[in-house]
Amino acid sequence: MAKKIPATIEEYIKAAAPEARAHLQRIYRILKSTAPAGTEAIKWGVPVFWDGRVLFGFAAYTAHVSFGPGPAAITRFARELGPYRTGKGTIQLPYDQPIPEDLVRRIAQYCVTQG
Repeated sequence: MAKKIPATIEEYIKAAAPEARAHLQRIYRILKSTAPAGTEAIKWGVPVFWDGRVLFGFAAYTAHVSFGPGPAAITRFARELGPYRTGKGTIQLPYDQPIPEDLVRRIAQYCVTQG
């Protein structure tokens, strides 16, 4: 039987592994407060905030939450992201470390104001 795809961010968090939920809830609160006018959606199987374009997304993996602000944000905040693994447009936030709330908030704000 196929796994049901969550329709909302709340459903996505609820369906995540127990070790992921606290990080997902924390990053969700930060992103929601940074982009209150953004539309919440599940796109490509992951939670995103949308405002005519994808502002940012996040997703749970085995050992980390991936925060996806996009390549421009990764470049802009590269120095501060030194302690974290990054990809082309994503940041890995391990479950065994606290979410860097101030950094995530500033990156999210950058994404909201770019456009």
